Amino acid sequence: MQAHQQKITSHAFFSPGDDCLNAIVESMSGAGKNIKICVFTISDNRIAEAILEAHRRGVSIKIITDNNKLHDTGSDIRELAVRGLEVRIDKTRSHMHHKFAIFDETRVLTGSYNWTRSAALYNHENILVTDNLSIVQDYSREFDRLWQEMMKYNPGGKSREDFREEEEEE
Repeated sequence: MQAHQQKITSHAFFSPGDDCLNAIVESMSGAGKNIKICVFTISDNRIAEAILEAHRRGVSIKIITDNNKLHDTGSDIRELAVRGLEVRIDKTRSHMHHKFAIFDETRVLTGSYNWTRSAALYNHENILVTDNLSIVQDYSREFDRLWQEMMKYNPGGKSREDFREEEEEE
């Protein structure tokens, strides 16, 4: 009797254009339990909103990112942390330059695609999404290793939404 073989589904996406962005957003909306995000930076508000929407649905989300990119113009990392998402950052001068995410421990999204608006508009980049369990497990182990190694990010202060709500109340 032959051992059960997993039917693997993988798809590649390319930019410029919205194919990579849509792959990220659709993966976020398809997650039911947890998302592990390990990216250099997030500055595309459409991706940040998809992450927040998953968080509002009760999906557990952990984010690892680069400490040097936190304060870049347009960075959404602080906003995500203020809104209650767990964020950890590296503690070195070297870059945490990974770009991958794991969804429900069943799918991984990875590639050169930066989670920025310019990646969708101008850059030649790529994303691969696969449910190959062996690869998903490899990425999950790497995420868990980095999570233990990284420093908790505590943004303090108010989010943009807090300021908007205060303005509306006045």
